[in-house]
Amino acid sequence: MESLIKSPFGSATSMRKAYGEALVELGRERDDVVVLSADVQSSDFSFMFEAAYPQRFFNVGIAEPALVDVAVGFANSGRVPIANTFAFLFATRALEMVRTHLAFGGANVKLAGAYAGLSDSFDGPTHQTIADLAILRSLPNMTIVVPADPLAVTKLLPQVAAWSGPVYFRLCRNEVSEIFTEAYSPTIGKGITLLDGDDATVIACGVMVARAIQAAQQMEVKGIHLRVVEMHTIKPMDSELVTLCAKQTGAIVTAEEHSIIGGLGGAVAECLAQSYPAPLERVGVPDTFAESGPYEELLDKYGMSVEAIITAVQLVLARKAGTASHPISEVV
Repeated sequence: MESLIKSPFGSATSMRKAYGEALVELGRERDDVVVLSADVQSSDFSFMFEAAYPQRFFNVGIAEPALVDVAVGFANSGRVPIANTFAFLFATRALEMVRTHLAFGGANVKLAGAYAGLSDSFDGPTHQTIADLAILRSLPNMTIVVPADPLAVTKLLPQVAAWSGPVYFRLCRNEVSEIFTEAYSPTIGKGITLLDGDDATVIACGVMVARAIQAAQQMEVKGIHLRVVEMHTIKPMDSELVTLCAKQTGAIVTAEEHSIIGGLGGAVAECLAQSYPAPLERVGVPDTFAESGPYEELLDKYGMSVEAIITAVQLVLARKAGTASHPISEVV
């Protein structure tokens, strides 16, 4: 089988630019797509769609609840609206409208959450987004998709637009490594095994996929064979794949750019509790707010380094072997 992973990774590429280009291509293919912005089109690169299709672009101003409601109106009129603002605003300021008018109403609206995770790094904890997956995952009818690199954005956005019902599409602000080859073919709702191994499984999403692969490559040298799964869809979770990995490797580590509470780690824990309990370690932001600073340094400081993944693997392997000194660990 053709490899899904570039070796070495490709150059760092702007995820924002990839998103803008994918929007333009989507607009060319589908004339029912409209794009809305809460006056952040220059930040998230949806301005590229505005330039190409000005009659299908609508700036509602800095009014995130109105952004969601206008998008619902377009959806109820038969259009496919893609609403754009910073990720934390969908999970906070616009949450009532997201809950009531999208999730409860089942409106066919797509929410593109820009600057997610810690990628709005210099604006600090008020603008960083570490609880959005937990909040939005809890809403009935909501689908959540987290691309890991620019190619994933390109391949997943048309599926997001074609998906029936509300979708939250979580995007990074920064340049990210090009991970995937053209053989990468994601499907919403299905995780992808990128590396095989039988000692433990690392399930990762978003920018943490690249770091999970790097951790696996370092541990391979030490004779530890890790399976790496990209879980680009947080909801609906691919519970069959999670259960299979638990049965075949007996130990799971999750890695996400989000709080360890309620996001990918929480979803995998719920799945294991229902299907096949196995030792689990969660890599992500501990139960704390972050701070302002350079993006990569923040990821490392707040528990999302390659070394943190390796430590989590070592902990979960010890628990698998029954030699751990404590039953549950949180990697920080």
